[in-house]
Amino acid sequence: MSGKILAIAIVVSALLFGAGVYYFQVYYYYAAVEDDAGQVFLTPLDGGAPEHIAYAGFEGIDATSSPIRYRACFTTPERPQALDERFERYGDGEPRNAPFWFSCFDAEEIGRMIETGEAHVYVAQRNIEFGIDRVVAVAEDGRGYVWEEINECGDKAYDGTPLGEDCPPRE
Repeated sequence: MSGKILAIAIVVSALLFGAGVYYFQVYYYYAAVEDDAGQVFLTPLDGGAPEHIAYAGFEGIDATSSPIRYRACFTTPERPQALDERFERYGDGEPRNAPFWFSCFDAEEIGRMIETGEAHVYVAQRNIEFGIDRVVAVAEDGRGYVWEEINECGDKAYDGTPLGEDCPPRE
């Protein structure tokens, strides 16, 4: 009899622990990012300071538990062809999944639009924090998405490889 009680206690504990981990990963750490009329910006081709672009309908989330949990959605009157003439493109932008409840950010759909050329990815700011770049994708229909990517220096720093001369100093 005591073996059954022990087994039930172990299973219940495991289920409660699993539910807690799920809650913390999917809900707890995320907070809404307020639209302070300065969340969407791109780096000009000349490498100058990032410039804001016109946008509306901003929705964003972020978490302090990871440097790559920032996600945002917006609409803009700008189109990729016009932005290409003024702002730096980002090479291999690959959006990461957002929590299911943040429904405006569908990483698979954004990735498909990038692959087909319906959306272009731009540098918002390199090294927004060491090893992390913020990028913006803008689609032909005016929908825009923001997320953060681990750059080459970040890859090296996080896997223990010595940093190259082209990496900025870590602050």
